[in-house]
Amino acid sequence: MPVLTTDAESETGIPKSLSNELLSETMEEIEHTCPQPRLTLIAPAPFADEISCQCQAPHEKLTITQARLGTPVDRPVRVYADGIFDLFHSGHARALMQAKTLFPNSYLLVGVCSDDLTHKFKGFTVMNENERYEALRHCRYVDEVIRDAPWTLTPEFLEKHKIDFVAHDDIPYSSAGSDDVYKHIKEAGMFVPTQRTEGISTSDIITRIVRDYDVYARRNLQRGYTAKELNVSFINEKKYRFQNQVDKMKEKVKNVEEKSKEFVNKVEEKSHDLIQKWEEKSREFIGNFLELFGPDGAWVGTSFQEFCLPLISSSLNTDP
Repeated sequence: MPVLTTDAESETGIPKSLSNELLSETMEEIEHTCPQPRLTLIAPAPFADEISCQCQAPHEKLTITQARLGTPVDRPVRVYADGIFDLFHSGHARALMQAKTLFPNSYLLVGVCSDDLTHKFKGFTVMNENERYEALRHCRYVDEVIRDAPWTLTPEFLEKHKIDFVAHDDIPYSSAGSDDVYKHIKEAGMFVPTQRTEGISTSDIITRIVRDYDVYARRNLQRGYTAKELNVSFINEKKYRFQNQVDKMKEKVKNVEEKSKEFVNKVEEKSHDLIQKWEEKSREFIGNFLELFGPDGAWVGTSFQEFCLPLISSSLNTDP
């Protein structure tokens, strides 16, 4: 099986021992049966132990340049990304999107570390391992999820899963007694960097929750959670419930004030309309009254009662 290494590359990045044509012919002649990237999103991504790659065709080592030029359809570039993925958020999704789109024909495997490993090397998580596995399975960029992924990648693990490249941000990740757990991957030419998303991280989210702990504790008590479920003391439970009652009273007072203002505004509008109508009727009454006087001051054509009664009746029937 030919092994393609960066040491034997030409100026274009393709190994001198194999030309572009020879490499393409070699890869196309041998049928690969590796799992293919997901084309439809009607089901979650499978677990690796359910569809492990059983391809018997030689898995030629690729350079980054070769992978970017494109590979045959039956030979996708197998990219691996790993992490804890606690409280899965947009920063995680963006990193996986970058890993998935590094090459034209990519198959993205995502390793998720178990609770035991994570608690040992990094700390306690909010979500347990099964919840974190499921979160990754339902990300559109993921083709396969590897449960209980190793903290440090070994040659045996890379060979077992036929991994071509490892994607992660380029910041040295010091852990488990190492200055950078990806150092040997970088030295082997298998590391492809992605960019972190600023302003969002699991630690940031947890910090917000801790900072506003009282607000969330009161909210969840209101929604039916018990003090025991929230790990809230008896005294704090009473304090939170009292604060909730005070907030409810404030809200009621606020609603009453708003309704009162609305009522007053309506009364003022009605009063203004009523005054305008009375002014119009008064002017009409006076005008009609004056028309009845002749030059000599005598009534013209009708008696005073006959003149006044219709006007008074009309005024009394006017809608307010």
